Amino acid sequence: MSALWSVGAGLLLLLLWVRHRGLEAVLVHHRWVFVCFFLLPLSILFDIYYQLRAWAVWRLHSAPRLHAQRVRQIQEQVREWKKEGSKRYMCTGRPGWLTVSLRVGKYKKTHKNIMINLMDVLEVDTERKVVRVEPLVSMGQLTAYLNPMGWTIPVVPELDDLTVGGLIMGTGIESSSHIYGLFQHTCVAYELVLADGSLVRCSPTENSDLFYAVPWSCGTLGFLVAAEIKMVPAKKYVKIHYEPVRGLQKICEKFTEESKKKENSFVEGLLYSLDEAVIMTGVLTDEAEQSKINRIGNYYKPWFFKHVENYLKADKTGTEYIPSRHYYHRHTRSIFWELQDIIPFGNNPVFRYLFGWMVPPKISLLKLTQGEAIRKLYEQHHVVQDMLVPMKSLEKSIQTFHVDLNVYPIWLCPFILPNNPGMVHPKGDETELYVDIGAYGEPKRKQFEARASMRQMEKFVRSVHGFQMLYADCYMTREEFWEMFDGSLYHKLREQMNCKDAFPEVYDKICKAARH
Repeated sequence: MSALWSVGAGLLLLLLWVRHRGLEAVLVHHRWVFVCFFLLPLSILFDIYYQLRAWAVWRLHSAPRLHAQRVRQIQEQVREWKKEGSKRYMCTGRPGWLTVSLRVGKYKKTHKNIMINLMDVLEVDTERKVVRVEPLVSMGQLTAYLNPMGWTIPVVPELDDLTVGGLIMGTGIESSSHIYGLFQHTCVAYELVLADGSLVRCSPTENSDLFYAVPWSCGTLGFLVAAEIKMVPAKKYVKIHYEPVRGLQKICEKFTEESKKKENSFVEGLLYSLDEAVIMTGVLTDEAEQSKINRIGNYYKPWFFKHVENYLKADKTGTEYIPSRHYYHRHTRSIFWELQDIIPFGNNPVFRYLFGWMVPPKISLLKLTQGEAIRKLYEQHHVVQDMLVPMKSLEKSIQTFHVDLNVYPIWLCPFILPNNPGMVHPKGDETELYVDIGAYGEPKRKQFEARASMRQMEKFVRSVHGFQMLYADCYMTREEFWEMFDGSLYHKLREQMNCKDAFPEVYDKICKAARH
């Protein structure tokens, strides 16, 4: 009886505390209870299911055979839409909560949903050094498939659950992008089902206009059903060098200098304050000093950004060897540093050793269970943005991020931007070095207001001929959006391929000013 009284008293105190703090505040700031006891176990079950499915497909060699059949089913759905009178726009039938994007799109409820069940690796062509995959293949799945064969792809965007289709229709970047460019620049061909139900292959030499228009189009030119991506030989380790740098000017100079060195396989910077950073450079190698091997991807290891911060606190340089696949997914376990806001004690050694094997929770499940109240609070008090700006504007850009957001750490990732046709290219005729500035977390700026602050950021990015990644909230008007992006080829193809009645314009699909 005394135990029941104790439980009852505890529940009463909990309810009184919730009432005092407010339900919304408790759900946002103490969400770890729900995440730890429900979402982490469910995430494990998700992973087990998809791993078993991938293993079965590999053992049965069924992916290539079933691919053609599944594509025909997609074509049939599109033709059925035409027979019905093309009354609604089309979109993929994949639920919005399954995407890694934090944006909540309501168009799924009003558009014709085309079911696309394409999530397999189709072919590894070692002679051409190309892997052919379906659009729902994830980065974790692809590296796990290729690495045992001695291959990888040149740009492996960070989080395990990012899909090939999302990285093509949106964009993707990694610390090797100063050599290879964005994810789209490592692709050599796409296959799409168009608005008339036809299947088309495009490449730089075949239907080239479509090939260059597809990236950043967010599925508004057709349905991607396969992609061919370059492969490069994989090596066992990344030899990584950590160098703390202080002073904003010195940080920018050092980061620019390292980004221009092609002998660096990887370049990355973590900015911990306006004038403190750690610049990391890495090279691929098959040899390693055993005493310096750090398997950072093991579940009990410290989160990578915290590990890097130790070099800053100690004010010392360092070198270590990280297994390649651990390096490619080094920010996955902590979702960069977002998980510290969800599970504040997640990097505690006790939690890591007991429960670290369950981390991270699936971003899709976090979206599915957040609810409208939490979503609105996150929207107003949380930032997840990647802005791509010319390297020459780095110092000014960091200062702008500090004034308008004041969010740290900030991720710095360099990339080369070729002067190809399409929505995103340099202002001049030459290939140009750019940098991705990633801000993820709660702004510390006083009186932060999401819409006003982000519109100010977007205005700055347009002024330096930069670009905003389209997975995040975008507050631009239509005119401002097409000032940032080059829509000439995109609009030309939408006219030619009769897309206007089949798919919404990309602006209407992703910008908050256009969404209802």
